[in-house]
Amino acid sequence: MHDSLTMQMLGEFLGTIFVILLGDGVCAAVNLKKSKANGGGWVVIALGWGLAVAFGVYFVSWLSPGHFNPAVTVAMAIAGKFPWMSVLPYIIAQIAGGFIGGILVWLTYYPHWKETKDKQTILTIFCTEPAIRSYFWNFFAELIGTFVLVFGLLAFTKGNFAAGLNPFIVGLLITAIGFSLGGPTGYAINPARDLGPRLAHQFMPIANKGGSDWAYSWVPILGPLVGGSLAALLFEVVA
Repeated sequence: MHDSLTMQMLGEFLGTIFVILLGDGVCAAVNLKKSKANGGGWVVIALGWGLAVAFGVYFVSWLSPGHFNPAVTVAMAIAGKFPWMSVLPYIIAQIAGGFIGGILVWLTYYPHWKETKDKQTILTIFCTEPAIRSYFWNFFAELIGTFVLVFGLLAFTKGNFAAGLNPFIVGLLITAIGFSLGGPTGYAINPARDLGPRLAHQFMPIANKGGSDWAYSWVPILGPLVGGSLAALLFEVVA
């Protein structure tokens, strides 16, 4: 096990790349024209994201704890399970990983962007957009989804799972959140998952892309941070 902060940052960076490559990858597979998975639907996306997170943790568990999510990192610090001095380095690594992951999705599906004319569809492959734009309620949906995620992660620390099973359980939790709470906003529940690929969308020469909708971008950043922090505070009270 590597304990140095540099190795942990490498784990967060690589793990977030894998999560975005597989997670945004399933969004691309389902939504891009002439993809063999086109039209697969929400169930495929929710399962794909759950598996993306689970395998992302498995891939780098020997390097880092596998947060891949600034809201989780901050919440773990609030709960006393993570050093505050490591929070900012982790967040930087996570956002950078999200950016590279977004670029890799673009390259993997390179011929398909020209075939997909809907700018909104292209944007939602990289980052989240609300089904109904209402900033307060979109913020609330992200808060609730991340609250469930973080409270679950903290509750799992009290459990007694078989060795190596925890990442799979976390993946199931992500899938459950997608099924039940993802409809309003596409459940970013992770600032790095949204901001990193949104930056990739902004800067990469993606065919048929429109704007990156920075007016909405604060919602999947602040909503998860607030929701995760509230979950950590409640857990500290009841645990």
